[in-house]
Amino acid sequence: DESLLDRDIALRSARAGRPDPCSGCSSRRERSKQRKVKKRLTLAALLYLLFMTGELIGGYVANSLAIMTDALHMLTDLSGIILTLLALWLSAKSPTKRFTFGFHRLEVLSAIISVLLVYILMAFLLYEAVQRTIHMDYEINGDIMLITAAVGVAVNLIMGFLLNQSGHLHSHSHSHPHSHVPQPSSPNAAQGSSHGHSSHGHSSHGHSSHGHSSLAVRAAFVHALGDLVQSIGVLVAAYIIRFKPEYKIADPICTYVFSILVVFTTVRILCDTGVIILEGVPRHLNVDRIKEDLMKIEDVYSIEDLNVWSLTAGKTTAIVHLQLVPGSSSKWEDVQSKARQLLLNTFGMYKCSVQLQSYKQEMSKTCASCQNSSA
Repeated sequence: DESLLDRDIALRSARAGRPDPCSGCSSRRERSKQRKVKKRLTLAALLYLLFMTGELIGGYVANSLAIMTDALHMLTDLSGIILTLLALWLSAKSPTKRFTFGFHRLEVLSAIISVLLVYILMAFLLYEAVQRTIHMDYEINGDIMLITAAVGVAVNLIMGFLLNQSGHLHSHSHSHPHSHVPQPSSPNAAQGSSHGHSSHGHSSHGHSSHGHSSLAVRAAFVHALGDLVQSIGVLVAAYIIRFKPEYKIADPICTYVFSILVVFTTVRILCDTGVIILEGVPRHLNVDRIKEDLMKIEDVYSIEDLNVWSLTAGKTTAIVHLQLVPGSSSKWEDVQSKARQLLLNTFGMYKCSVQLQSYKQEMSKTCASCQNSSA
């Protein structure tokens, strides 16, 4: 295991009194880990695509809506994995003269498009399920449905194993110059970040694991588990329909239940991407807390302005405008350094910009004509 290897190197270098491996070695090791993660995720995506196509054909031949809805749920998982790969690829791309922030928002745009596509397909399936429930004029091939559902359970078991492996691998990869504060919901990401501190020995500088990517892989694993439960549901329905054809109503019922599951798994994505597009503050950060901590810095008189927003999930940016205490203008570099360290390391910002100004007495904000009219 790579993480044990890292720990071993850190322990040996600590014993020998030597510094940690140089940044070149670290980045080389990061690249090789990232390649392994990409390979695993690409393999998972291909498996999903292959089986999703097979399930759509099997569902169509068997005339089963339940299997087609299961394939739709697989599409949500496949889009999740593709988004993770897209995020890994985009994080390596440099900003251009036209796109000075880089291309991180492309990931958000893709997430919205994939969710909308899933909703459109789900609407068609639900319409068909309602028609079937009303008219009951359909025949289902129980044998094909049973075989497809059984293969579905097997594929989901394989996917769960594959993603669980890469979830563990991923929690120790992607060190960035600025630490990303992992979302509180992820023990794996937190474990990755503490590991980053111990092995790279930069706890003050905050080299932590790339919280967002490990979260994305964990999310893919959770989806695969959800899919497994759904596939077992389809298998039970197929078993009922195969041996008791008069209970074929189980097929549209499955579609209703799975549609609810799809909505629950995608609504969170829509909310999060909505906040990012509207330049909202990420869920895990509290602006008042950031202001309190900035005010604790010596020689800071007031916070004129603070903006916090996300480029994409896990990449938060901040602009802060501080006013210095009267007579402390000469200490501006010290204040700026502390403010940057607070934002980048304590709050895990991806980028931040700190603007300082010397103390100016509160000027009257209203002009002469306004004062006259109010009088």
